[in-house]
Amino acid sequence: MKKLNLNMLAVLMAALTLTFSFVACSDDDDPTPQGPKVSSPNNQDIALGNAVDISFAFTAEGGFKSSAVLADNGSAVIKTDGIAGANTGEIVLTFTPTANGAASVKLTVTDNNEQTDDATAVLNVVDEVIELTIYVDANITEDARWESGKTYVLQSRIAVVSGATLTIEPGVIIKGEAGTGANATALLIARGGKIMAEGTADAPIIFTSGADEIEPGQIESPNLDPDLNGLWGGLIVLGNAPISADAESVQIEGIPPSDQNGLYGGTLANDNSGVIKYVSIRHGGANIGEGNEINGLTLGGVGSGTIIENIEIVANQDDGIEWFGGTVNVTNAIVWNTGDDAIDTDQSWGGILDNFIVVNPGDECFELDGPEGTMEAGHILRNGSVYAGNAEGLVDLDDNSIVEMHNIYFFGVAEGQDFDLNPTGLVASAFEATLPEGALLSDYFKDGTDAFVILVPEGQNTVGADVAAFQSWSWAAVSGNLSGF
Repeated sequence: MKKLNLNMLAVLMAALTLTFSFVACSDDDDPTPQGPKVSSPNNQDIALGNAVDISFAFTAEGGFKSSAVLADNGSAVIKTDGIAGANTGEIVLTFTPTANGAASVKLTVTDNNEQTDDATAVLNVVDEVIELTIYVDANITEDARWESGKTYVLQSRIAVVSGATLTIEPGVIIKGEAGTGANATALLIARGGKIMAEGTADAPIIFTSGADEIEPGQIESPNLDPDLNGLWGGLIVLGNAPISADAESVQIEGIPPSDQNGLYGGTLANDNSGVIKYVSIRHGGANIGEGNEINGLTLGGVGSGTIIENIEIVANQDDGIEWFGGTVNVTNAIVWNTGDDAIDTDQSWGGILDNFIVVNPGDECFELDGPEGTMEAGHILRNGSVYAGNAEGLVDLDDNSIVEMHNIYFFGVAEGQDFDLNPTGLVASAFEATLPEGALLSDYFKDGTDAFVILVPEGQNTVGADVAAFQSWSWAAVSGNLSGF
């Protein structure tokens, strides 16, 4: 009898062991889902008297069941709730503040297993929220001011139309969103419009790509290299000064004929399109058509009443600065890493470029074209330093070019680069050049242009640009790329 009882006990123990093992395995196979997780939104300023929407993201492995909200210094209601049973989602609350000062909104999410999590949005209620990034999507038809400390994003081609003035304060960042063809972004100052962009050496105005993470107060881009081009359009200034073309006024290249703000040219030699000082224009030259890109700075029929000083063009896909007629003077200009010509003149520009630096253009260092119509005028280029680098050529002239060139130093010159013509309209003096060892001046300065060039060892030039004019405010100088000048 005792033996039987012992056997029965053993069987019972074995059964219990199997039962416990089955239960344990069942528990392991079907654990309770992880509780919900709610993410806090970024802290933000909100204006007193304005209701704002606040979004919270959540996950809920056990399935969304419900949400609850608690507000401090205001009231909050659920605008868009989670979907029943959802594993992820977004809940939108509408919060209305009561008074200035600190405020908060706490959101609690419960899942189908009655598990909870919460997150809090921390808010600051003020009389007025100062937006630091402003999106510009329409032409400027009345006087406007872009303020220091802010970034303005061009969402299309923006024109400052006739009769309107755009004032840009020191340190402003202007970014052009990506786009090509008709969607290429640019800032265009139409005939009769004005731009008053007066940066300073301590706070230059910067035009750049929307992909640039630069912020007001910075000079160098934190994420874009200085040879990345074609990311947006550029700055286009058009005026009523004379041009040499087949009509008194024509459409500027880079702007579709359907946009009448693209017309330039007239009879007012002293026309005034405003002031541009301490301005850096970067990463432009978006393609708007087959072989048709926007220049870094385009000056079409711009008159001598316009002031342009201390200009930097960096990594433009097309030309750096291109003049189409007009009479405007430009002082202290640096053109760095263009995809095409650095300096391009057309249609009898009649002004002066004084104190300039050219660094590593993709095509010609200078393309200096002659008149295209009956009006004939010449321009002057003086006091410049040119690092040819990867350029295709040094100077490209037409048979009818009318230009004076004085006190210019060429270095970083490579085989195949040349000053190609010596037209009757060329007046030149005081050139110096550093050439590859053993090279002859006549191999690089052709058609008799070697007569006004002196060969000098690198760094021993006595002519060229005053590099001090570009220190502190230009990307080229701040990054050390002018150390050889």
